[in-house]
Amino acid sequence: MMLQIRGLTKQFHVAGKSIPIVNIPQWNVEQGEKIAITGPSGSGKSTILHLISGIMTPDAGEIIIGSRAIHEMKEHARDQFRADCIGYILQDFYLIPSLTARQNVEIAMRGASGSSSERKDKIEAWFEKIALSDRMNHLPSQLSRGQQQRVAMVRALIHEPTLVLADEPTGSLDAETAEEVTELMLELCKSVKNTLLVVTHDLKMAERFPRQVHIHDINFNQSQSHRNRVTPKECVV
Repeated sequence: MMLQIRGLTKQFHVAGKSIPIVNIPQWNVEQGEKIAITGPSGSGKSTILHLISGIMTPDAGEIIIGSRAIHEMKEHARDQFRADCIGYILQDFYLIPSLTARQNVEIAMRGASGSSSERKDKIEAWFEKIALSDRMNHLPSQLSRGQQQRVAMVRALIHEPTLVLADEPTGSLDAETAEEVTELMLELCKSVKNTLLVVTHDLKMAERFPRQVHIHDINFNQSQSHRNRVTPKECVV
């Protein structure tokens, strides 16, 4: 089992009130699965990714990735685990504007094994995979938004993480570019056998995933009427 969640809860405290955001009694993800988690904004999708990655800590419950208990780790250990084992793809690409596309990827390879020439060859091979070999030395401002997201994907995937988390990765792209980026993301993750979890409100994007789950089917914090709403394309976990 790649991911196991047990009794996971998270609340936010606003103006003296506790607002429940996440309540997942049990959820499992197998190694190598590609899953799209759908649902409206504000339904807890991003919070679930933040909890899985260790960016946030749960109020209660267990998060186990492989054999590692994320919920038991101190902050430094979570940060190191995330750097070593998790790739994160975001809606806003967070490329460093003063660095070239190549340099933005090189940052993610600091401390990686292998000689400098081996790392150079690996970077060039990945840029070839995303059809941007001729743009490696361009600044982010000289790239289209779709090209920037491709570079951000390479930065997340080049160290071949066990688990890839993507938070609305096509949310700022036009429909045609979003479709191209989705196909490329699935292809790249398949090539290195990552487990991929994507949260999105874009049902067209979700349809391209082998497994689709609506947020209300795993997060029991939502109302009963919402929990019972499962379309034919959605698989209950």
